[in-house]
Amino acid sequence: MTKAQDINSVMKDIMGAFPVDTKAFDEAFKNQAELSEKLSGVALDAAEKSAEISGKWAKETLAKLTSVSKAKADPADYAKAITDFASANAEVAAENMAAFAEVAKKVQMDTVELLMGAGKDMQADAAKAVKKATDEVTAAAKKATAK
Repeated sequence: MTKAQDINSVMKDIMGAFPVDTKAFDEAFKNQAELSEKLSGVALDAAEKSAEISGKWAKETLAKLTSVSKAKADPADYAKAITDFASANAEVAAENMAAFAEVAKKVQMDTVELLMGAGKDMQADAAKAVKKATDEVTAAAKKATAK
């Protein structure tokens, strides 16, 4: 009668022939976490700058409204005050929109820079992993054929 082969030892031999390097997974997770942290930093910095611009804009608008809300002796003075306010507000709006555009431009540049750097790192890591896997498979094949 033939002896049944132990499936556990067979599986152990199979898994041993194809080792899994968990260090690569750990490194990939670490790299992803670092990239996420950097991207979050860019987003939070942009949000902070945008909030500063918005706050400054609101404060300037409210200060200019003070002159509009004052009582005037002549009805024509109301029209002049509103016209002056609208003119000044349009100028401030243009300045603030330009400031928002600068924030957006910086976010875009920082994001592209981070992603390009991450892409280069991933490419180098992938090349290193493929070389290591190829070397291991070649060594395992040589070992298997030598038996």
